[in-house]
Amino acid sequence: MTVTYFSEDTIERFLDTLEKATERDVKVVVADNASVEGALERVTAGRKNVQLLSIGENVGYGTAANRGVAELDDSYGWVVVVNPDLEWEPGSLDALLEVTERWPRGGAFGPLIHDLGGTVYPSARLLPSFGRGIGHALFGKVWPGNPWTKQYRQETGAPAERVSGWLSGSCQLFRREAFDSVGGFDTRYFMYFEDVDLGDRLAKAGWLNVYAPSSRVTHEGGHSTSQASKKMLAAHHASAYRYLADRHQGLAWKPVLAAVKLGLALRLKLETR
Repeated sequence: MTVTYFSEDTIERFLDTLEKATERDVKVVVADNASVEGALERVTAGRKNVQLLSIGENVGYGTAANRGVAELDDSYGWVVVVNPDLEWEPGSLDALLEVTERWPRGGAFGPLIHDLGGTVYPSARLLPSFGRGIGHALFGKVWPGNPWTKQYRQETGAPAERVSGWLSGSCQLFRREAFDSVGGFDTRYFMYFEDVDLGDRLAKAGWLNVYAPSSRVTHEGGHSTSQASKKMLAAHHASAYRYLADRHQGLAWKPVLAAVKLGLALRLKLETR
């Protein structure tokens, strides 16, 4: 299933390339937060395997994804949650499903994701910690090769099939049993960190997040968020704080979290000048 937000320019290519990504019969649920009136209806008309779910308001990525998955009955043992500005390479979904056979405790599987220019996106990372997070936040833009960023993004060596802390929410294949066992995405996250949070909760429930670079997809990236960049920056920082606050509770952490909140507020002010 895919979540759309004024994604009329990309959804048709997404659906066209999906036809060559697998030899299996698939059902596509398009959970639409907002779109130009009639645009998605025109794109999906005549595609018998596509169901359009019009939500009618922008409820965020995770909430819309959960609603889309809920449209699939229990006969669907595997569910893909994916951005609509993504293009599938031929056979890529079948390649992803093939990897699942080697990982019986795999709950989430993510392909190798690259941009239109071929640059590989670091889509399988370690879970954030205060140490890595602060180093990455302070030096990520001015010193891209810093050790904290490299460790967090796991950019060492050639891409290899492995267990990861979390996988990019732009394209994930979920074992339905695993997704349902943790209640899907946490709906408190409007945008960003919902994939980090889900990866962490899956791991704590005994499932594995598996990076599967034998499957490859192309992601344009930023299509929906670019339309409200200032709002999305604020959402990113709010989600980052929520993630850390949820996992560092108690009196001892209050001063640290207060400093993090202040730092994120200052960073937002600088980034939106």
